Amino acid sequence: MPSSTRSKDLSHYFTEVTRLRDSCPLRSLGKYMQSDPNLVILAGGLPHPEMFPIASLSASVTQPGRSVADASSAKLDVSLKMGSANSQIEGLEHFLQYGGGRGMASYAEFARKHTESVHHPVYSDWDVVVSAGNTDAFVKTLMLFCQHGDTLIVDEWTYPSAIGAAVPMGIRLAPVTMDGEGAMPEALDRLCANWSEDQGKRPRVAYMIPTAQNPTGATMSAERKQAIYAVAQKHDLVIIEDDPYYYLQFSKYRPLSTVSDPEERYKDLPGLQALLPSLLSIDTDGRVIRLDSFSKVLAPGLRCGWITAPKYITDKIQLHNETSIQQPGGLSQAFVSKLLNVEWGHDGWERHLIWIQREYAVRRDLFVDLCLKKLKGMIEFVVPQAGMSLWFRVLLNEKSRDRPKVMEEVFEAMLSNHVLLVPGHMFSTSGVKESPYMRAAFSFASISELSVAIDQLQLALKPFTE
Repeated sequence: MPSSTRSKDLSHYFTEVTRLRDSCPLRSLGKYMQSDPNLVILAGGLPHPEMFPIASLSASVTQPGRSVADASSAKLDVSLKMGSANSQIEGLEHFLQYGGGRGMASYAEFARKHTESVHHPVYSDWDVVVSAGNTDAFVKTLMLFCQHGDTLIVDEWTYPSAIGAAVPMGIRLAPVTMDGEGAMPEALDRLCANWSEDQGKRPRVAYMIPTAQNPTGATMSAERKQAIYAVAQKHDLVIIEDDPYYYLQFSKYRPLSTVSDPEERYKDLPGLQALLPSLLSIDTDGRVIRLDSFSKVLAPGLRCGWITAPKYITDKIQLHNETSIQQPGGLSQAFVSKLLNVEWGHDGWERHLIWIQREYAVRRDLFVDLCLKKLKGMIEFVVPQAGMSLWFRVLLNEKSRDRPKVMEEVFEAMLSNHVLLVPGHMFSTSGVKESPYMRAAFSFASISELSVAIDQLQLALKPFTE
């Protein structure tokens, strides 16, 4: 039964730009175009579909849960043509035309149904609005609540593009201390409770990556999320839940030496039924703005995602879209909508997510196996429970530990040994210039290359750690 609970109104936190943002008056004419089938439209400056040089869109895709490298798997044909609209999806001419800031109806409806099925929002007046991936979604959401002189609460290590978006806008960062599960509730509470006037306006927004936090790989447990949410309620915070790795959750790491059959490691993967609850799913107030993306689970070049929030918030994001991207590219939306609504459907989409979850779990386990075997005593890390990367601390020897810019030397040694990692200082929100931490992604290199990379990393680290 749908909930009758409505979200708490946080519109008093909107920036002046957001409050002043209004719909383009031309948009008001859309209702007339839809209500009268005999209407001759001379109002809109729309190009005629017959002038579009794209007569059809066709792509060959895998069966759900199969790799493109699997030659034995029959491929599906995803195609759209002009004038092919039906009850499930619009015709190609609609995807190629100008669109509204909310996205194509069939695309948005899939996101809506998926969100309802997986996250079960508690309050009733929620909705979705399209985004061109989560970085675009973050910027649009940030613009709602933060402007020059404001402060954004962030993890002490965080996604560099979030830093790159906020700082040039004159938004200061207030880092929260982390542990193996991400932001610590007591640290967040202390930051808010001890905020003084000389620090500027009290922060009203916290940005968090709760699953496979980028860069640390930390994943919040259900209990941690409840505790973080309670602090947000106490201090009336808005939470931006950036969660592109949500479906890449794994079971607890078990060393290969402890299992008789390697396949035992993957018998208790969470699939979709045992995923950790999202912050959105425990949000009773409507203070969580959730960002979802197809980038990690379909392809980043599609630039397709969606935002879930109370409708009065998604309405404002729609207006931001209308003055920037309008909506994700029509061809990308057409492909995603046809694939997920028609060819795969929700069941096929679930099979695909379960398959991709297992594929990255295999990589995680292999990479951790190699690190424990070949880099013992050189690095320390917490095994990630989700995601695509490992965050580790280089255990510098006494000779190297106090040498200025030693981590620059370590980085150069890695390059000399033909392996590239991301230096930890690039993720710092407090201006750290050098850090003993590094992020190593196990997602992009091939399985065989992972073993080579660890051998090369061992050579690079040896002079600094033994």
